[in-house]
Amino acid sequence: MDVNAAVAAAAAIAGLCTGVIAMLAFRWSERDQARPTRSSMRPDINAVLPPGVDTVLSVLRSSAVVLDEGDAVVKASSAAYALGLVRGGKLAVEPMLHMARDTRRDGEIRQVELDLPRRGTGRGEALAVSARVAPLGSRLVLLLVEDLTEARRIEAVRRDFVANVSHELKTPVGAISLLSEAVMDASDDPEAVSRFAGRMQIESTRLINLVQELIDLSRVQNDDPLEDAEPVRVDTLVAEAIDRCRHTASSKQITMAAGGTADLRVWGNRGQLAAALGNLVENAVNYSPARTRVGIAGRRVAVPGGDLIEIAVTDQGIGIPEKDRERIFERFYRVDPARSRATGGTGLGLAIVKHVAASHGGEVAVWSSEGQGSTFTLRLPEAAAPAPAAPVASPASPTPSASSTSTGSSAPPVAPALTAAPEPHTAPAAIPAPEVLP
Repeated sequence: MDVNAAVAAAAAIAGLCTGVIAMLAFRWSERDQARPTRSSMRPDINAVLPPGVDTVLSVLRSSAVVLDEGDAVVKASSAAYALGLVRGGKLAVEPMLHMARDTRRDGEIRQVELDLPRRGTGRGEALAVSARVAPLGSRLVLLLVEDLTEARRIEAVRRDFVANVSHELKTPVGAISLLSEAVMDASDDPEAVSRFAGRMQIESTRLINLVQELIDLSRVQNDDPLEDAEPVRVDTLVAEAIDRCRHTASSKQITMAAGGTADLRVWGNRGQLAAALGNLVENAVNYSPARTRVGIAGRRVAVPGGDLIEIAVTDQGIGIPEKDRERIFERFYRVDPARSRATGGTGLGLAIVKHVAASHGGEVAVWSSEGQGSTFTLRLPEAAAPAPAAPVASPASPTPSASSTSTGSSAPPVAPALTAAPEPHTAPAAIPAPEVLP
């Protein structure tokens, strides 16, 4: 009996303790629910912004930041975080913060251009931005920031281009003017007149080449070559490029050889492709010493998404220093300005090649070693071969080899090299620089 009473008493005590604990937990829960939280002390962001402002800010191209009366960030676009304008819920750029406070005080709209350090680059590069601050309602301030870095870079390139064009045009025009005066002064000296007239012809040719290359560069930058695209035979382009440089190569006793270009076709504008390859071959001839060799090789390269055609132009010239290789495709950039003027170069040929390659979905690469030569490789998308035509029973029908030979009929020494080219799959990427001919 005493045992049952003890068990009952223990059960009653345990039940009482459980009830007390449950009651305390319920009271604590009610207290926590009634306690103001950080979010309840601060209104919701969408409730603070005027109606429709959040939607407008989300479609702006500029970086947007909205500040409240305590300079806390109420709303910021992802671009503002990417530029490093907002950090830790605060506006991290002091000049912009001062502008926001001044605008909050007097309600005036302010605008300023600033150069900000880039985040995480470790270099002295600056980020050019334009910041505009305006009041948004009675308590908020709107900050719009536009990145001007690319616009400034383009403007700098344009200024440099105009300055370079002015300088390059001024040189031959000034020379022609001086030579014309010299001809007038030497009117009674036929030998001097002849000498000065020859110089005038050289400067006039240089001026014509410069103007023409400026026109070509403008055309390849502004036109879409794929509007008039067609399959273009690589051996035809090579034959035209060789024929373009035949006289200069002959005067320097430079041998030009081509191979691996048969049955290769690229897709694009025939005129622009011929100009690009012609510039590469012309540079190879101009910057090669006498009695050397210039090689042009083609091959097909399998890559994901479609095959590419590689056309490599190899010379035994002076080579390009390593420090200049990244800049040789810039407009008017010359490794050796004195030598370029002596060879008649304008500094625009490789820039044209780069733009033609890019506009055709390809690229141009360079390998070079000082004193050994250079190899420029033009990579372009391959064009599908045309469907074979129905055979025609005619004894006078030309064979493929005869057709290939006729392409270079104006260039007899080079045509056999084109017809006897190795298969595209076995052709080398570039013809190795051969020994200098004795």
